[in-house]
Amino acid sequence: MQTSDFDYQLPKKFIAQKPASPRDSSKLLVYSRATKKVLHKRFSDLPELLQSGDVLVLNESKVIPARLQTREGREVFLARELKSKVWECLVRGGKHFQVGSKFEIGKDFSGEVLEILVSGERVIRFHSKNFTQDLEKFGAAPLPPYIYQTKRKVPQYQTVYAKKSGSVAAPTAGLHFTPRVFAKLKKRGVVVEKVILHVGLGTFAPVKAEKIEDHNMHSEFFTLSESVAGRLNQYKKEGRRIIAVGSTSCRVLESCADLKSRLHAKSGETGIFIYPGCQFKFIDAMLTNFHLPKSTLIMLVAAFTGREKILELYRTAKKENYRFFSFGDAMLLT
Repeated sequence: MQTSDFDYQLPKKFIAQKPASPRDSSKLLVYSRATKKVLHKRFSDLPELLQSGDVLVLNESKVIPARLQTREGREVFLARELKSKVWECLVRGGKHFQVGSKFEIGKDFSGEVLEILVSGERVIRFHSKNFTQDLEKFGAAPLPPYIYQTKRKVPQYQTVYAKKSGSVAAPTAGLHFTPRVFAKLKKRGVVVEKVILHVGLGTFAPVKAEKIEDHNMHSEFFTLSESVAGRLNQYKKEGRRIIAVGSTSCRVLESCADLKSRLHAKSGETGIFIYPGCQFKFIDAMLTNFHLPKSTLIMLVAAFTGREKILELYRTAKKENYRFFSFGDAMLLT
């Protein structure tokens, strides 16, 4: 398939610049593959749209304040952790970040360039007594470039259930959840399980290859524990509906499922690339946002609904003034 098959036009007015307030007041487009019907709801309606026994699988990865500034005002963006205090980073002003270059961010917080990768990223070792604490003090939210107010604080770009630090971009489908929604889901009898996938910048990068099969898929660290895998396998055996919250949860489950639709606990890197023609082995439905043109994310949801249908749904969303991308509205695909 051609990458251009997943392109669509989106005027800037549809790109959300801030989350809905409250978060669960965002719009929710509901599409059923079985009935072909489309409903327009609010995210706060989600509990009433689900059935007792349904299973939501969330990604509890926590976004770190990955955007740093040196004392000279140059930007360093943490992209991928290689080992303790050593990160693959994007930098602005590359001539100032040669191998051996050192820079200061704050008192007792500095960095040293160890390597320049072929792609241009720098491998940087940070010197800090308490790296996590210094990130919280000096770092800013790693908002994507289409959100112009880059000084927004991290909590706005964080799910309410985030627990394990490691993402440099938010698992955005989860941004709509609130304690109120979780309380209603519990009362409804909906089960919630959690996995971890640390979101990297590659998740939102456009596919540049002409044919999607030629795309070099990024990899991301994930964990599916023995206990969660065991419970999910039991739920699947009982015929319950497994609903992935976001592409990240979907990628974890599909990476760990075998051809008999059974999960195996794993921890490591996944470079799974799901696009039309791929068969889903474990999930039955998904919650997701509206994604960038020509991205691996729109290809993933197109694999679930069909390419023509997802583009039709996006056209419908524009007609109904839905908001797109990270701070935008949501879809429930069943």
